[in-house]
Amino acid sequence: MQIEMLYSKIHRACITDANLNYVGSITIDIELMKKAKLRSGQKVDIVNINNGERFSTYVIKGKKGNRDICINGAAARKVQTGDRIIIIAYASMSIKEANKFKPYVLLVDENNDIEEINRYV
Repeated sequence: MQIEMLYSKIHRACITDANLNYVGSITIDIELMKKAKLRSGQKVDIVNINNGERFSTYVIKGKKGNRDICINGAAARKVQTGDRIIIIAYASMSIKEANKFKPYVLLVDENNDIEEINRYV
């Protein structure tokens, strides 16, 4: 049996831009992607802390060091610059794998600088 488990998340990231005129996705600084173990094209759920919106999209690489978190395409209507979001990735695992796996949890500040990296749950 396979179950969907939390794989990683970036908690309280700050939206730096919302680009309606893009095909779609979320642009994330490559450094944040690497620390959260996210890949280009990977499906993620977005939870907007400011307004309660929830949606799914996929990750694209942002410039290293810019700390960009940009929602692109139609989903740009669900956020505003400055909103705080949670970026959540899941993975399909066996029960045995899930019993041992510890997700990657990045806590970031208002500038999207990493304050803490945890592996728990």
